[in-house]
Amino acid sequence: MPLFKEDYSLLDQPGVTQLLFYPRKDSSLPPLASQDCSVPVENDITVNVRFHMNKNTSPNILFFHGNGEIVSDYDDIAPVYHQFDLNFIAADYRGYGKSTGAPTASSMIKDARTVFQFVVDWLKKNDYSGPKIIMGRSLGSASALEIAANYSADISGLIIESGFASTVKLLIRLGIPAIQIGISEQNGFNNLRKITHFMKHTLILHAQNDQIIPISDAENLQSYCGARSKQFQMVPGADHNNILMVAGRQYFELIQSFTNKIEGKRVKKFFRKKNPETPS
Repeated sequence: MPLFKEDYSLLDQPGVTQLLFYPRKDSSLPPLASQDCSVPVENDITVNVRFHMNKNTSPNILFFHGNGEIVSDYDDIAPVYHQFDLNFIAADYRGYGKSTGAPTASSMIKDARTVFQFVVDWLKKNDYSGPKIIMGRSLGSASALEIAANYSADISGLIIESGFASTVKLLIRLGIPAIQIGISEQNGFNNLRKITHFMKHTLILHAQNDQIIPISDAENLQSYCGARSKQFQMVPGADHNNILMVAGRQYFELIQSFTNKIEGKRVKKFFRKKNPETPS
């Protein structure tokens, strides 16, 4: 039974969903050596998950993308994860890519749990023994934090990239009059409350000039995070949509350093002059 089982119905209003979600369809085949799985989430509704696997012992990153993205957007990025000895698993939302149905806040949170349990079973069945790390970008931070708060015993680490702390402020920035239609933090995604319950290794990445989710959200997530081993890394000069491009190789080096720490390997530090790692 999930620790956080809340009512997201106010976020499911058409005036909210049409600005919160930007689904687009995709029928492309996965790259060679990658695999798509259709995860049943409800009667006649499936969510597509794309597995880009490297080695059976590599850390496994389950990734939830932003609101205007789909899993195939990461087909060219997955091989870079492989270069850093990481398995990369990307999940869509209802209505996105090859997934069926229509996206809502309620279904996104519910489906995150179902997708996670499917991935755990798939990894076990296919003999992938590396640690499981949950990663969420932008809107996907809500899915990642739902899993982190409810299934912390089953994962080894959490990565939040360009994530949001306040549901109300995010909606207002998207042009949704959250307060006027009765949405508060209490009936929002509760990202801050959820991250207080996660006690394992945590990495928070954010662009210095994020124009959609200000860096203060990342600072709040870092402050509220219950983990002793937590790291906050700002990417200088980047914004919400080019953080990976601006950071370049250091983006993946930082993630590998994080997973190395989880595995007890030697840890490197990056951007040390401006953004020292939070002491463990």
